[in-house]
Amino acid sequence: MTRLARFVLQALAALPLPLLHALGSMLGRALYWFSPGFRARMRTNIANSKIAGNYQVCEQLVKQSAAETGKGALELAIAWCREPAAIIGLIKHCQGWEHVEAALAAGKGLIFVTPHLGSYDIAGRYISSRLPFPLTAMYRPPKLGWLEPIMNEGRVRGGAKTAPATGAGVRLLMKALKSGEATIILPDQVPGSGEGVWAPFFGRPAFTMSLLPRLAQMDNVAVLWFTGERLPHGRGFVVHIAPQSQPFCGQRDSDVAILNGEVERLIRHFPSQYLWSYNRYKRPAGAPPAPDSV
Repeated sequence: MTRLARFVLQALAALPLPLLHALGSMLGRALYWFSPGFRARMRTNIANSKIAGNYQVCEQLVKQSAAETGKGALELAIAWCREPAAIIGLIKHCQGWEHVEAALAAGKGLIFVTPHLGSYDIAGRYISSRLPFPLTAMYRPPKLGWLEPIMNEGRVRGGAKTAPATGAGVRLLMKALKSGEATIILPDQVPGSGEGVWAPFFGRPAFTMSLLPRLAQMDNVAVLWFTGERLPHGRGFVVHIAPQSQPFCGQRDSDVAILNGEVERLIRHFPSQYLWSYNRYKRPAGAPPAPDSV
């Protein structure tokens, strides 16, 4: 199965980006029409966020986001299978690289943070290519086990490294940061029991990772948030990089609320490109029940 999946992904990666995005849009819209669960979760999450002002705007955003979700799924073929130089050529502009240069000049370890927004894998590949040292990306193994080797092979090209979302993986991240290197974390993944706390996310309790605030408290570390904005009509991508707008305070419950606030802020900039189909409000096995309010 891994061999077949690799062949399909390599074939998709060879397609021109406008064609790949057209196919991805068709895939997302097909999911919208033929998967009631997919459609219902997106509709519920978008309505809950109150980003859309009324039902008509909400439904339009659901359809747009479904198409963008399909594009994002097929973009993984590019991120995992295209040569790094070809990926870099898809980035039309990078805003905020001066923040990276300032942290590098100060000798700081770098924590790059991005939610499931836009083309986070392609943007991560771009950032990795511009750093003078390896970038270590934390990941959760995919549910489809045969996909994991392809994902890891794609992400370690160019000297990058991966770290599983386990205790051993956290130690790898800390080692990289202490060495003045860089890591990437996706903060809106639901953590396992004991790895997070309940915090508000668009007004509802969401089990939220406490790892990022803990790493940010390390000495000589800078936290930079980034987004890979997907341009329309397959024109490429723009990478946006900026420091965290509100620093962590060292108090766990407050810090995870700050984290979710940063994620919300980025989503509001590019609402159609967020992965609204993700079950962000699920309760992981062994976690305490969600409070009525947080």
